[in-house]
Amino acid sequence: MTAPAAALQKALFQALDADGSLSAALGGAKLFDHVPENIVPENIPFPYVTFGRTSVYDGVTGRENDAEQLFTLHFWSKAEAKKEMLDVMDMVSARLQDAALALDEHHRVNLRLEFTEVRYDEDLSACHGLLRFRAVMEENA
Repeated sequence: MTAPAAALQKALFQALDADGSLSAALGGAKLFDHVPENIVPENIPFPYVTFGRTSVYDGVTGRENDAEQLFTLHFWSKAEAKKEMLDVMDMVSARLQDAALALDEHHRVNLRLEFTEVRYDEDLSACHGLLRFRAVMEENA
């Protein structure tokens, strides 16, 4: 059985990688689980997206293998204006809102945007955006 968090992340990758307009906006397939260890973050061509924290809460629906998850996507851009980042964040949010996610042994009950933030990261001299989503999944009967 695939853990709900792993199944959701895999499905999110597939949905976002399949979006040609998102790939065009990022200048290629630049969605990462995390920044690759052999690459210094400053050397990755901007903009790009990384997966952040995932928190899983059991027992949302009272069934043993159901889960509520909070997950965060991080957006990175060197553009001086925040427009590039905000446009990409809007694309991702819209894409995930109605996406048919392939979740193996689970199905999506609910997926909604909970939190958005854009700020300037002094250490990287880059804009850093966050989208935090809440997902509720149930195990297939």
